[in-house]
Amino acid sequence: MYNYKVIRNEGAVRLNGGNETAGRVEIYHNGEWGTVCDDSWDISDAAVVCRQLGFPGVISAPGGASFGEGSGEIHLDDLSCIGDESNLLSCGHSAIDNCSHGEDAGVVCSTVLLGGELIFK
Repeated sequence: MYNYKVIRNEGAVRLNGGNETAGRVEIYHNGEWGTVCDDSWDISDAAVVCRQLGFPGVISAPGGASFGEGSGEIHLDDLSCIGDESNLLSCGHSAIDNCSHGEDAGVVCSTVLLGGELIFK
C-alpha cells in the first residue's frame, strides 16, 4: 500500500491498492479513513486528489473499484469539483444513499519526467 499525506488531518487523502501514482482514493474524515463513491466521479474530482498529493496533473479517473474494494466508511458521494479546489472536502457532495465499495473511486496521477528520455516500444 502506498500512502501519501498520511498525517491524520481532516480531508487528507491517500492512494491504496495501486502504486505510487495510482490507486483507490481514501480520505480522512470524521476521525477515520474511508473511500469515495464513484457516482458523478470525473476528471475534475481526480485532479483535486492528485493536486493534494503533490502531483502535477491527472491522467484518468477510474471508478468501479478498479483498484479493489475498500472497507469501512464511504465518506463522499456525488462529488462536484470544479478542479481547482485545494481539498476534496471543498467540493460539493451529497450524503451517501446508494453506494457500495464496488463503486470506490480511483485516480491515475501524472508525474514529471526529470532527466533521461521517455521511450515507447
